[in-house]
Amino acid sequence: MIHSDDVRGAPHPIEASGLRKRFARATAVDGIDFVLPRGTILGLLGGNGAGKTTTIGMLLGLVLPSAGRVRVFGEDMARHRHRVLPRMNFSSPYVDFPARLTVRENLRVFAGLYGVRDAGERIAALASGLHLRRFLDQRAGSLSAGQKTRMALAKALVNEPELLLLDEPTASLDPDTGDWIRAYLEAYRRRTGAAILLASHNMAEVERLCDEVLMMREGRIVDRGTPAQLRARFGRESMEQVFLDVARAGRDADGPDAAP
Repeated sequence: MIHSDDVRGAPHPIEASGLRKRFARATAVDGIDFVLPRGTILGLLGGNGAGKTTTIGMLLGLVLPSAGRVRVFGEDMARHRHRVLPRMNFSSPYVDFPARLTVRENLRVFAGLYGVRDAGERIAALASGLHLRRFLDQRAGSLSAGQKTRMALAKALVNEPELLLLDEPTASLDPDTGDWIRAYLEAYRRRTGAAILLASHNMAEVERLCDEVLMMREGRIVDRGTPAQLRARFGRESMEQVFLDVARAGRDADGPDAAP
């Protein structure tokens, strides 16, 4: 559901300004700025090492920026993330769950952490919507990769977040399952007015879901716009072709001895 302060003029779900993260020997994110308005889906695209994961870590308050600031619903994530964490959630198929707990037990743990009322009803609704019912009582460690992806999505939706951060939400899913997961996310956005940040390497998914796209390379945002605007700007017919142009431009800039 939409929070009670969701009125005209309320803070955006995400405002990132001058965001930078420097590690010992490398700069992972190099001074990026963007806003994620309510009710929109923003794509965060880039090749491996572009800075997407580090950016998501800073948005969640798990990684402290070296410079710049992240505000979520108006709160500074470096100082007051506890005030907004109940209103957001995160999904990644690459985050492990306790393997000996069943899917139901895992979801009950997270429902408890978020203070979800009627947790049993909420888990049942998610199990139905995400086709989890037949393996709710199966141990998480025995799930297939695609089943783990769906469990991760259920965990991310257990508190009906107003801000949803998704890292490869359809990884390891077959085309049919991936399609209805995208439809589920579209319906969730329409029903709740949630804002969604989507990091994905599936360009068809990006074209279908995203209102705007940020293209990252070497820690910087090198282009942005709607999928249609980016296709037109690059003179391409698909976002996959745009992605390849951006990635190859970065590789060519490394010089003739760059790895193929």
